Amino acid sequence: MTLKKFFWPVIGAATIAVSGWLLYKELRGLSLDDLHHSLAQIPAHGWVMAGLCSLVAYAALAGYDRIALMHLERKVGWLFIAVSSFTAYALSHNVGASVLSGGVVRYRAYTSKGLSAREIGGLIALCSFTFLLGALLLAGLVLVLEPDITERFGDLLPIGASAATGYAILGLVGLYALASLLRLPPLRIGSFQITYPAPRVVLPQLLVGPMELIGAAGIIYFALPEVGNPGFVVVLGIFLVSFSAALISHAPGGLGVLELVFVMGLPDLEQADVIAALLVFRLFYLLIPLAIALMVVLLFERTQFHADQES
Repeated sequence: MTLKKFFWPVIGAATIAVSGWLLYKELRGLSLDDLHHSLAQIPAHGWVMAGLCSLVAYAALAGYDRIALMHLERKVGWLFIAVSSFTAYALSHNVGASVLSGGVVRYRAYTSKGLSAREIGGLIALCSFTFLLGALLLAGLVLVLEPDITERFGDLLPIGASAATGYAILGLVGLYALASLLRLPPLRIGSFQITYPAPRVVLPQLLVGPMELIGAAGIIYFALPEVGNPGFVVVLGIFLVSFSAALISHAPGGLGVLELVFVMGLPDLEQADVIAALLVFRLFYLLIPLAIALMVVLLFERTQFHADQES
């Protein structure tokens, strides 16, 4: 039990150490003056657009919870959903182990609205699946539109195979949507069962899932310089790789992992410009939301404490 408790934190720490070492080898010629200059070169409209993209991303994340509650046929006010979702994701993005850290916040929030532990577990699972669905949909589109993007990370796939993979991924997403529209019976694989949600759940999933990732990638895109910028689709593709790698690594905030993947994926840009854009991403997507989320948690727990005292 003790080994299981510390397994993922150890994996996360090891990932940060390895990524940090590899990143150091990539950036050892980078100076703080270079980084300061790159941050100063970001125009005012770049900062504004990065902030707006962050709002789009977190609004979409609130949509994750809304869709899950719709599937569970539970009615909860939009404002409560937005605050609960924002707090859960702001903490999990920074702490890592998103199911655990975000789950604690959701459990405290939604039990106050009468949801059972089982319902909250289902909500978390559907939110995770909505993210996966959005990531697959965008990955398929990126591979179809920019099949040569895989060459930025070595000889992973020939260009023809990249496009074919993209079409295959889009086909799988299309089959999922079609199964929902046709109301097909659950798919059984041994003891595992996949139940297709109703179209009123699936269609918003196909919109909200990609919107969150597009908003998050947009923060980085608008913070990058125009000269040498490969375009939004390429930046989005690199973000999908880096964000997925960060989630798999369980490194808090994807520390080191995001930076390493982006520096490798954008070799035509100055390294200082790439790191500056990622600092802007961490500010708008991680640090500012974390500060707000901590205040929300303190206010919520204070309110719950006073309610318990009065009852």
